[in-house]
Amino acid sequence: MNIDKNTVAIVTGAGSGLGEATARYLASLGARVALLDLNQEGVNRVAKDIEGLGLVCDVTSEASVKDALQQTKEKFGVARVCVNFAGILGGGKVVGKKGPHDLEAFKQVININLVGTFNVMRLACADMVTLDPLPKTLERGVVVNTSSICAYEGQIGQVAYSASKGGVAGMTLPVAREMADHGIRIVAIAPGTFETPMIKAASDKVREGMLAGTVFPKRFGEPEELAAFVAHIVNNPMLNGDVLRIDGAMRMPPR
Repeated sequence: MNIDKNTVAIVTGAGSGLGEATARYLASLGARVALLDLNQEGVNRVAKDIEGLGLVCDVTSEASVKDALQQTKEKFGVARVCVNFAGILGGGKVVGKKGPHDLEAFKQVININLVGTFNVMRLACADMVTLDPLPKTLERGVVVNTSSICAYEGQIGQVAYSASKGGVAGMTLPVAREMADHGIRIVAIAPGTFETPMIKAASDKVREGMLAGTVFPKRFGEPEELAAFVAHIVNNPMLNGDVLRIDGAMRMPPR
């Protein structure tokens, strides 16, 4: 699939960070982008810059996502590209100073990061199956979900986040196998640390600790580098059913 002016894309979590960078990059290639985020100010700002469609959307809500997809269809048509970035960090030890991990806090991370990703993916795929296959590749669509290197090397205190991202990684192949009959590819990316607002706001000590596990380049990734990676996945029909790391050979330490 070649991203161009005929490409309609949905990007969740597009009001800031990696989602914003990816929405901007896809638009720079000509795509018409619908930006979904709970952050109304952020999503409207980015949408205005790229002449996209900014939509306030709760990825955990079936009704909210259905409404966003319907508005996208009415404005641009059915999306062939769906990129899921919406998520939260959350944190806490299984047994901390205040006792066992808060169960509701754990559920919230799982609900947004894993259930929310699945919710958007299933509804986007249901629309994609109605499209005609593209002439050269016979594709109907591509979904790129966001896992994390924490799915493999989660640190102490990241149990909820690591579990949620491990779930995203784990559903990649079975969904790719199922959607293959429809010409829809499913890929997950597992980013390391990138210069997002969250990372920029971290203390020097935390930033230095993160960089300690990076091999080369010895820096945080630029959001535009990840956005270009997403675009390559969309454009390369042989990428399917895989969880692809983009991390500068980083391996997270235990703490």
